[in-house]
Amino acid sequence: MTRRTTNSRYAALTGVSTCLLALAMTVGPMNQANAQAGASPAGAAHSRAAQGERINRVVFEGNKKLNKDQLGGVVTVQANNPYNQATVNADVERIRDAYRRSGRSLASVTARAVPLPNGTVDVVFTVNEGDKTGVKEINFVGNNAFSSYRLRNLMSTTESNFLSWLKSSDVYDPVRIASDEDTIRRYYLRNGYADFQILSTDVVFDEQRGGYVVTMTVSEGQRYRISDVNVDSRVANVSSEQLQPLVRTRAGDVYDVEAVEKSLERITNEISGEGNPFVQVRPTGLRNPEAGTVSLQYVVDDGPHLYIERINVRGNSRTRDYVVRREFDIGEGDAYNKVLIDRAERRLNNLGHFKAVRITSEPGSTPDRVVVNVDVEDQSTGQFSVSGGYSTSDGFIGEVAVSESNFLGRGQFVRLAGSWGQYSQGVDFSFTEPYFLGQRMAFGFDVFSKYSDNSRYSRYEDRVTGGQLRLGLPIDEATTLTLRYSLYQSRIKVPNTWRDPYGDCSAPLPGYTALNPDGSATYPNCTWDGEASLAIKEAAGTNLTSLVGATLTYNTLDNTRNPTSGLYAEFKPDIAGLGGDSRFIRASVDARYYRELFDEVVGFVRVQGGHIRSFGGKDLRIVDNYFLGPSLVRGFAPSGIGPRDMSGDFQNNALGGTTYFGGTLEVQFPIFGLPRELGLKGAVFADAGTLFGYEGQKDFSASLGVPTNCAGFPGYSASRQPTCVNVQDDKKIRSSVGVSLLWASPLGPLRFDYAFVLSKVRGDQTQAFRFSGGTSF
Repeated sequence: MTRRTTNSRYAALTGVSTCLLALAMTVGPMNQANAQAGASPAGAAHSRAAQGERINRVVFEGNKKLNKDQLGGVVTVQANNPYNQATVNADVERIRDAYRRSGRSLASVTARAVPLPNGTVDVVFTVNEGDKTGVKEINFVGNNAFSSYRLRNLMSTTESNFLSWLKSSDVYDPVRIASDEDTIRRYYLRNGYADFQILSTDVVFDEQRGGYVVTMTVSEGQRYRISDVNVDSRVANVSSEQLQPLVRTRAGDVYDVEAVEKSLERITNEISGEGNPFVQVRPTGLRNPEAGTVSLQYVVDDGPHLYIERINVRGNSRTRDYVVRREFDIGEGDAYNKVLIDRAERRLNNLGHFKAVRITSEPGSTPDRVVVNVDVEDQSTGQFSVSGGYSTSDGFIGEVAVSESNFLGRGQFVRLAGSWGQYSQGVDFSFTEPYFLGQRMAFGFDVFSKYSDNSRYSRYEDRVTGGQLRLGLPIDEATTLTLRYSLYQSRIKVPNTWRDPYGDCSAPLPGYTALNPDGSATYPNCTWDGEASLAIKEAAGTNLTSLVGATLTYNTLDNTRNPTSGLYAEFKPDIAGLGGDSRFIRASVDARYYRELFDEVVGFVRVQGGHIRSFGGKDLRIVDNYFLGPSLVRGFAPSGIGPRDMSGDFQNNALGGTTYFGGTLEVQFPIFGLPRELGLKGAVFADAGTLFGYEGQKDFSASLGVPTNCAGFPGYSASRQPTCVNVQDDKKIRSSVGVSLLWASPLGPLRFDYAFVLSKVRGDQTQAFRFSGGTSF
């Protein structure tokens, strides 16, 4: 066995403040299993090449996992340079290190020099790549507050299992382990464990198992709550009372390092904006271990009068300098402020453009000058995906997409996607500039065209083509206002063929539709194979919508992909009528709150609602209404809830409604006993909601050019289709309960829902099982 030990030594803690950042790490030497047969560079000693002979070329043999370009970037020997045995030996070790970083610690490398007649040599590196050496086991010692299962879930490093052929996260990488240590440390500090320390991280290579065993020893300490919070301002003309509302920590709260950091930023920004650029805000705390509390104080004082002489951006081979510099709220010549520097570092890490970001400072040309060095490492930000999936609402669907989140190194986002499915096809293009006009505003536009076959639910087909302009304005760290303008054309068509005879009551199909003596379609016979409502037929054709709107978003989720705590709320008002054919006002709200009930058990509450109404004396077109089903109450089919035309093919003629509201309660939990990497979770849920308020036209006799023919509803039995619709519109609450299986599979997220409907109304369409999912590869 070979062993690696990482010890973490912390600076002395002074109150709570040192829980934020103080960390020093010493990495001990690691003896890899590199004394394998043929692994030593001693093979190069057999070379007959003389020192100083020139190198003709550099050749790699046996390499498959790392190509010649990757290895060429590792070695230092180059063609046309003098041959040097020590350099070759060092390159053997560099190649071996590259394989270790790629998860193949058992790889062996030899080098030889092949003399050529012209007095030059070829340097040949022969690689035996061996098998992948992953992390076989991750253990924790000293953890009581959080289970090892939970802590492993926080790590980006995973254990090897039968899915290892699909992933690389189980490859041992010291840099990734260090990042995981920081993630675990911050998790404890966010949850009140201000004394938390990682005592050591032992990494042992088990030759028999062919992989690493990682053991992390921690000291949790106790959990603290905040007893009181005070601001002590020592800056002239800035009172403590003025700054108190900016503090994000409250008495009674569990100590949270991120809330402390946000408080530091808010206080710093407030005072700096009032002409105090050298302000220094530092948190101090007095622990009371017996009571499990900490008295937190923010001390505001004048700091040293240092100016930023220069900001050096280094290591960015692709990303342009200004993309890095614009994440700083300060620049050359401004007062140096450590809080604002730390915030810039967090922003740069969150961009996703870089593998690593490190900001350091050094003395400038004079004692009052500081040079800030920003070291970054670019990473690939483009993605090509071929996606496929199936859902009970959309059937089989595939998508091809190309996206780039750092377009031309400018930090811009570009995406082009095309999709094709059983019931829908489309193409869309998106562009976003995150810093519009040099300000922290996100400007973007979308162009799209989408065809949808809704004939299974409402007996019509629809193609929407148009575009949208967006402007995002951040209000604070959690709130964003996005202004929108949309212009799109909707073309509605009622299929009327022998395969889809949904209009033959109005336009009989020769040789197919049963006829009356006068040549009109026999009613209700023409509805037995499906018939579109008169409201849908009236809406057929093209319609241009010009719409302005806004989206106000509040987001405090801890993780947008897999949230366990926080609130996400969205309010969207829209108005259509600035040109175009549509005239309506619409508003909707959707709020989701997550909270961890127990270890890995997450509760989820959702409320949603919306309303639309016309103005200017125009009726709402049917396609402007809300059409809802499982997105509101699971257990119902798409467009399965809400007003329906009961005068004919009532099973499928959903008319949509103008008002909806609903709520969801859900609890998600891991399926214990299964490996975390399998990604399986279970859930139980309860849904309730309603959709109502059809306000469209009901009597279509005038547009059909015939006398009103609405007598006898319900149960009208004349031989011709009535000229009025019989609307079933019930406000009754629909409800359901059910169970779900969620799988974060290597091929994409999958969800299976099975719902039991508890309440419904006449005409509603149910669908107990629902499946959705997809893949990118």
